[in-house]
Amino acid sequence: MKGILFPVWQGRHDVTMAELLVRLGSFGLRLTWRVEVDERVDPRCDELERSLAGPGLDPVTLLSLTTRPAS
Repeated sequence: MKGILFPVWQGRHDVTMAELLVRLGSFGLRLTWRVEVDERVDPRCDELERSLAGPGLDPVTLLSLTTRPAS
């Protein structure tokens, strides 16, 4: 999984989930996120879907599930 993609960009730079949340500032920390998994291309998709069974995801959980592990 490459991450969650948004049709958001600045110039030629695609904006990532982390960058979006940073720009939202403290407002973004109060948001609850809902995500739909259309295509399972990575084992993390199953974990993400299990997390979505509840009322939604806080931004920190969403980032932990969608950020690539360091190699």
